[in-house]
Amino acid sequence: MSELITDMSKKRKLLKDMILHLHKGKAPETVQNELTKLLGEVPYGLVVGVEQELIREGLPTEEVLKLCDIHGKALKGIIDLKGAKSAVEGHPIDTFKKENSELAVLTGRMRNLINDIGTAAKEAELPLLLKELRLMLNSLFDVDKHYRRKENLLFPYLEKKGITGPPTVMWGKHDETRALLKAANTTVKSLQRQENLTAEQVEEALSSTILKTIDAVEEMIYKEEQILFPTSMDKLNDSEWYSIYLESPEIGFCLYDPKQEWKPPGIEEQEELELQGGKIRLPSGTFTVEELISVLNTLPFDITFVDKDDKVLYFTQGKERIFDRNRSILGRKVQMCHPPSSVHVVEKILADFHSGKKDSEAFWLNLKGKFIHIEYFAVRDKDKNYIGTLEVTQDLTEKRKLSGERRLMGN
Repeated sequence: MSELITDMSKKRKLLKDMILHLHKGKAPETVQNELTKLLGEVPYGLVVGVEQELIREGLPTEEVLKLCDIHGKALKGIIDLKGAKSAVEGHPIDTFKKENSELAVLTGRMRNLINDIGTAAKEAELPLLLKELRLMLNSLFDVDKHYRRKENLLFPYLEKKGITGPPTVMWGKHDETRALLKAANTTVKSLQRQENLTAEQVEEALSSTILKTIDAVEEMIYKEEQILFPTSMDKLNDSEWYSIYLESPEIGFCLYDPKQEWKPPGIEEQEELELQGGKIRLPSGTFTVEELISVLNTLPFDITFVDKDDKVLYFTQGKERIFDRNRSILGRKVQMCHPPSSVHVVEKILADFHSGKKDSEAFWLNLKGKFIHIEYFAVRDKDKNYIGTLEVTQDLTEKRKLSGERRLMGN
């Protein structure tokens, strides 16, 4: 065996070269054997640094996303976690890990159940087994809350530290898993409606959907535990973790309900900033700070304001929120608040607003049985200079049902 490489710069170069070889079609098993022979183990921080460097040098994020699972396969079992910090009970990372434990138990049970379906001796057993699988799949949909807490709470802080590669790639993988979950759910519902299916037919249909979904969830667990979480523990301070902790309940938890409260020593409770007795004077009237906050949060739609530098400065906090908004996005580039698949659309809208080509853009979609209307407006000052973008999101489901008239006077 060759003598192991210990110089960190040489390790970085070798890992970078090996990842590029993967992108050119080299087998993951071959790359893994070569890395093991030359490096022994690969430090988790080195993986993040090399991936970040490759994207910065022009390797398309889409290409990294496409080959993400191949990267994981090549690095499986050889990532070095020595020196990684541990998280105490109640810490956001501790919660993420306990959710992963529950997810792993669930996916293991699903694999066993699919095996039972494939070997079912009596076709009459299939409806009951499919019903049980459907219930498990419904539970697996809970992983969305795990992913949303990463996307909306953890990723913004990593981006502020200059770590943009892993969050972008992981968000893309989250979206792939969400699509797989929907497809798997459609498959199971379709199988439940059909009659006279053989166990072999059911197993074949499930293998192309459910097993792919399970694989995607389990691969993400590995990437989180081996790379994302250790890196995050190194980069974020207690104040940032406490902000994540405080805002996590708003999104919710996945298959696990944390019972232990957590507050790092030396951190004071965060308080809302208010002007004592002051008023905000506008050309058409005045508000106290409390009145203005209440008025904005009573509006029957969500508002988000992005400044001229494309950074999120403000959002309303109404009772019925349509999309996730957390204070961790404040100061964040709005492009980073969207999944990779839609960033190009956001950038086109902003470019048109900056240039003056357009002043508004609208979209609408059906979401969980609701008709959602989203409109973007270019905000310009009295001299027509662009100063930002206003996003207005509204649930129009009930308003679309209106007809005729309803007047105040009743006639």
